[in-house]
Amino acid sequence: MKAKIYRLFGRERPVHSVLGGGKPADLVLWRNKKISGGVLAGATAIWLLFEVMEYHLLTLVCHCLIVSLAILFLWSNASSFINKSPPNIPEVKIPEDVSVNVALTLRYEINRGFATLREIGHGHDLKKFLIVIAGLWLFSVLGSCCNFLTLFYIVFVALYTIPVLYEKYEDKVDAFGEKAMIELKKYYAIFDEKCLSKIPKGLKDKKH
Repeated sequence: MKAKIYRLFGRERPVHSVLGGGKPADLVLWRNKKISGGVLAGATAIWLLFEVMEYHLLTLVCHCLIVSLAILFLWSNASSFINKSPPNIPEVKIPEDVSVNVALTLRYEINRGFATLREIGHGHDLKKFLIVIAGLWLFSVLGSCCNFLTLFYIVFVALYTIPVLYEKYEDKVDAFGEKAMIELKKYYAIFDEKCLSKIPKGLKDKKH
């Protein structure tokens, strides 16, 4: 029997399946390079428009609506003079089941976040407390270096490029990740021995 291959985060399925499969996974993993490239180019154009050219969102939305409504209005009125059919404007409605699913998913994630914060506040998990504090500090540093739009764009580009690069070089990345996890466990064991073990038991991890 072959030895089990180490995968990041204990992954046992292909990257495409982990991302949910279907068209969203195809988009993120660049199965269709034209569509994926178009989405990335669109996001870059929006970032350049708002960040570099200092355009405002409300102004952009209003200008787009003005142009669109003007074109549709003129087309609808001119169609009788040029003997062409008026524009077919589709009726757009948000399905109820989609709204309910989005609301339920958002509610679940918010409640899980509150539960995690409550657990950390009770002092049950020192390791999780340190991870959350480090993450919040990192976000505060990033927030002081750039605004929200730039930070959102950086995160979008990272989420849009890292999965496809990982899928392409997953064997090398997993091998490096395995070595990194071994080293992290060594350093954590040293940190636990020299620091965490000296903390009173009431502040350390509690098993339920």
